[in-house]
Amino acid sequence: MTALHWHRPLMLLAIAMAILVFVSLGGMIVDDRVLTGMPIWAKAAKFALSVLIYAVTWSWLIAQLTRWHRVAWWAGTVAAAGLGLELVVIVTQIVRGTNSHFNFTTPLDTALWETMGLSIIAVWVATLIVSLALFRNPTPDPARNAAIRYGAILSLIGAALGMLMVLPTQDQRATESAIRGAHTVGLADGGPGLPILGWSTARGDLRIPHFFGMHAVQLLPLVVIAVELAARRLPALRSAALRAALIVVAAATYAALLAVLTWQALRGQSIVHPDGATLTAIGAIALGAIGSTIVLVQRPWPDPTVPVRRTRIGATR
Repeated sequence: MTALHWHRPLMLLAIAMAILVFVSLGGMIVDDRVLTGMPIWAKAAKFALSVLIYAVTWSWLIAQLTRWHRVAWWAGTVAAAGLGLELVVIVTQIVRGTNSHFNFTTPLDTALWETMGLSIIAVWVATLIVSLALFRNPTPDPARNAAIRYGAILSLIGAALGMLMVLPTQDQRATESAIRGAHTVGLADGGPGLPILGWSTARGDLRIPHFFGMHAVQLLPLVVIAVELAARRLPALRSAALRAALIVVAAATYAALLAVLTWQALRGQSIVHPDGATLTAIGAIALGAIGSTIVLVQRPWPDPTVPVRRTRIGATR
């Protein structure tokens, strides 16, 4: 099966997003307009790249399913349509020179933002359905099961955290602003930010936990690959039970970091200026992860029951 046939609607969306990334980069070169402190085409480039990664990942996972495949296929199709619609709205507003998010300035702006909001909800529900299908399709390797399942759960949580941005700020409510919602906590959007990403360097930014959570479904499987590669040199890691336990530690660490990033953003604290409480929390997470890993590796484990194989993550056939 070629990549295009994993899930055709999602893969066609991925191709469209790859094209949009290059178009947006070109727009950043030839179009000098700025919106909320960033080149106006930067948002399209970032969203297109994120959707590209999403589409390829979930298309690949759907292709592995033997149970609930038809249900997951239709859910993936709904997700592809919703994400495509979201990018159409973003590009339309870029061409118009205005905000795509939180914008209630005119009836057209309101209709476009509400349409995008409904499409995002549809994508989240569709992703939930595919995630449930993944739970019904276990692989022979418990470590891979853990990575896929916990990655899907954390991805859903990360996507849901985006709803925190929709809430109007106190200043917006007081002034009855036409912009209702914000990425930044404690400062209007458009202040100083990290290069390319645009995340605020002055105050908290809710895009950070949103981004970090959504991409757990890509990062945790990469941890599995790293552990399997290490198992070729470290005999202890050839135990399927140990590899699964290490993935649980990795997922718990990821979830704890997601919680800290959310807490930090909600307190209006910049990612580049953590205070003592944030550093203490991150240090405790790191110590917990390192300590748990050492304890697990030193424990006696049964002989390997699942060999390390060069097969696809999520393969169920």
